[in-house]
Amino acid sequence: QIMFTACELGVFDLLLESGEPLSSDAIAARLGTSTTGMERLLDACVGLKLLAVELTQKGVLYRNTEVSNIYLTKSSPKSQYHIIMYYSNTVYLCWHYLADAVREGRNQYEKAFGISSKDPFGAMYRSEEEMLKFMAGQNSVWSICGRDVLAAFDLSSFTQIYDLGGGGGALAQECVSLYPNSTVTIYDLPKVVQVAREQFIPPEEHRITFHAGDFFSDSIPEAELYILSKILHDWDDDKCRQLLEKVYKACKPGGGVLLVESLLNEDKSGPLETQLYSMNMLVQTEGKERTAAEYSKLLEAAGFGEIQVKRTGKLYDAVLGRK
Repeated sequence: QIMFTACELGVFDLLLESGEPLSSDAIAARLGTSTTGMERLLDACVGLKLLAVELTQKGVLYRNTEVSNIYLTKSSPKSQYHIIMYYSNTVYLCWHYLADAVREGRNQYEKAFGISSKDPFGAMYRSEEEMLKFMAGQNSVWSICGRDVLAAFDLSSFTQIYDLGGGGGALAQECVSLYPNSTVTIYDLPKVVQVAREQFIPPEEHRITFHAGDFFSDSIPEAELYILSKILHDWDDDKCRQLLEKVYKACKPGGGVLLVESLLNEDKSGPLETQLYSMNMLVQTEGKERTAAEYSKLLEAAGFGEIQVKRTGKLYDAVLGRK
């Protein structure tokens, strides 16, 4: 909450723009907050290593750390500001009901927002503003992890790629940048495709096209490679099998599917980030995080073979299955 609040109030942006360390009084005055509240917030940020402090003749001055400049300021190319605001205003509210989620085994949109929990994406996209926040947040994640998962395997032989649930298109953009001979079609819900086309993908980027639909109920066109990035973790095993079977039928012989997910250790002892993501799947979706063996089993059940797993050392890993 300390990080969320400092981002929301614009602390890191102000310190970047100022180009010099500032006192708590100066920061409070410029951001229109109380001096006592701001001083305590800044000190807590120092404790979290989000800010650094200097003792000068003018008193205590605060400045950003390198981590804050890179990830917490809005102007940085690797900014995580949008996903942090999404966590603050949406995810965190679902986490208030974690005990209920554990008791009931289902997401908590009903208690958190008074909306049906039966359709997780209907709840996530309940307003255009909420959908935009989610899409911008997902894009910011791929700005730091996208290249790692796409380079985990050599995908240069696949020229016709479908990004199922491709959202705002940041992963598609990384893909055509890394593999310039490829074309990527973003397949997502009609309202998501409209926003991606209007706000996230530049019109001059002709290697990226769009397909509007629901891949559970609508057909999936033929392609050489299908990317499912952070898709299967939203759903239970039955829904995953159903989707992967459709992908297998649509896939050209010799083609494949690339799963991009945060992998649990086989004994589920970690990584901690993935264990926490799995709790988040409980409060927000119908799914969970899985081990490499569990994803491999789902792929094999759908017909895919030659399954390879690559851990990237970052937040997301890659699993490739071939037809």
